[in-house]
Amino acid sequence: MKIVVLKESDAADLTDNPTSAERRCSATPATVAKYSALGAEVLVEANAGVLAGFSDTEYNEAGALIVDDRNKLLSQADILLYVNRPSQADINIMQPSAIVIGHLDPFFEQETIEQLVAKGTTALSVEMIPRSTRSQKMDALSSQSNLAGYVMVMNAAAELDSILPMMMTPAGTVNPAKVFIIGAGVAGLQAIATAKRLGAQVTAFDTRPVVEEQVKSLGAKFLNIDLGDTGQSQQGYANALSAEQQAKQKAGQHAAIAAADIVITTAQLFGRKPPQIVSAEDIRAMKPGSVVVDMAAESGGNVEGSVAGETRIINGVKIVGTGNWVNQVPKDATNLYANNLYNLIEDYWDKESNTLNLDFTDDILDASVVCHARVLRNELLRKQFSKTDESAASTATQTEVA
Repeated sequence: MKIVVLKESDAADLTDNPTSAERRCSATPATVAKYSALGAEVLVEANAGVLAGFSDTEYNEAGALIVDDRNKLLSQADILLYVNRPSQADINIMQPSAIVIGHLDPFFEQETIEQLVAKGTTALSVEMIPRSTRSQKMDALSSQSNLAGYVMVMNAAAELDSILPMMMTPAGTVNPAKVFIIGAGVAGLQAIATAKRLGAQVTAFDTRPVVEEQVKSLGAKFLNIDLGDTGQSQQGYANALSAEQQAKQKAGQHAAIAAADIVITTAQLFGRKPPQIVSAEDIRAMKPGSVVVDMAAESGGNVEGSVAGETRIINGVKIVGTGNWVNQVPKDATNLYANNLYNLIEDYWDKESNTLNLDFTDDILDASVVCHARVLRNELLRKQFSKTDESAASTATQTEVA
């Protein structure tokens, strides 16, 4: 099989759109060598890894063929590896039998998913890989979120007008910065660990009481807010709160936000827009010079007033909505993501036929392969797309009547 590694962005994209240009790559020279050892033929688009720190020469020495012509690659690929998702132009050229793997963002990219269905391609969305013990090695969402948690703290520290650790000097004592982290998933826990390592005084909150022990094990305080029964999904994600629970959370965390030098929000709901959990009133209560980092700014935002891709100042408080956090550490992000993809492919590789075995009785493939043979396989996506289509039809009818 021909495994194709495509370029996500180039140097010109980085100059023109520094916040949105993708610097990561879906393979490294090390994973190229592993694919070759499996018996696959690996083709890499010229300069695919340059922005992540990997040269064409390194890929070539690892066994890949470097190709300048993107359309040629698309037209002959059996497996297409993306960091993100294919464009309409890519889908038009790829083979119907191709297998597309990447961050497809299926709940918010209905048009792309429907185009892949119509084309007949098999599409595997790495976000849909279930969180189980067996899938940990291929869980790209977790590997990238881990890095995002680290990067957000470093961004906040760079924006803050004071230092994080306590410092005792002959000129006086500098008190440690207070960091409040909302959401203790993968990104939140890494943010807690990073802030603690930098010497900050850290408090965290999560709607799932079961994570309290994890928060405390990292040396942080856990803010207890009685929200009643919240629970979590089978995948370990937080459940959506009721309006009453949301009001209790906002009231319970207001004092912690007001006292914090840094607030980092990591609250995201699987397949839905993130909840707004920090209000303008909370921002007004913070000290001038404080920093708020909104991890969810690109998908709707946890913080009132945050803007995707921008850092704004509101009442003297910096609101950071930079987004695409892992893009700031592209080499490590590429290494981890490339390993995730290799582990995924290697697990289902048939060494006798040198093909990928798409066994949909397997729980990981059943959950993550969203479309195959012109069928949208995922029940949640079918329901959401149906609702979206009904809403669009209703709007169109109302417009006609008007």
